[in-house]
Amino acid sequence: MTKVYAIDGVVPVVDPDAFVHPTAVLIGDVVVGPQCYIGPSASLRGDLGRIVVGRGSNIQDNCTVHSFAGGEVLLGQACNVGHGAVLHGCVLGDRVLVGMNAVVMDGAEIADDALVAALAFVPAAARIPRGVVAAGIPATVRRDLTDRERRWKAEGNRDYLSLTARSAATMEQVEALTEAPPDGMRLGVEGVKPLYLARMEV
Repeated sequence: MTKVYAIDGVVPVVDPDAFVHPTAVLIGDVVVGPQCYIGPSASLRGDLGRIVVGRGSNIQDNCTVHSFAGGEVLLGQACNVGHGAVLHGCVLGDRVLVGMNAVVMDGAEIADDALVAALAFVPAAARIPRGVVAAGIPATVRRDLTDRERRWKAEGNRDYLSLTARSAATMEQVEALTEAPPDGMRLGVEGVKPLYLARMEV
């Protein structure tokens, strides 16, 4: 069962159409909207400020979401927050992608459709404009997103919407098998390719 904790009488809110992994932790003033996916070991600590995750957004494995006292973290709709990312007191518009292990600091605002690259560091109070790629330490705007990259982002979000529904319908805790079955029992899942492959497609 998901680890959900009230603090000072404030209880997290999770829409019935969201999926929150049982190892995720939600504390206090957290609102998880419909069709959201919160991955294994994600920590959403609304113990000092509010956290709102908009419709169809995902916060993947081992992410940390928090703020200073009185701050807030706001995610718009259809955002993708990659494995291990940290969001602290920041605002993400709609359809923002934050790459794996990126950090977005207090007061930063990421506008709609922007992509923050993996391992980027977005400093406090930074402004990342709409529809750009930001990368580096500190993160700077490198260029506009290509049409192919925009399609790739949208396809990736659709994969997570599908994963939300699949997880809610079929995920269960089980005992591991002691040997692999003869048929391999592999998942028959198709979805978006890694971005470096998507860029090579003609």
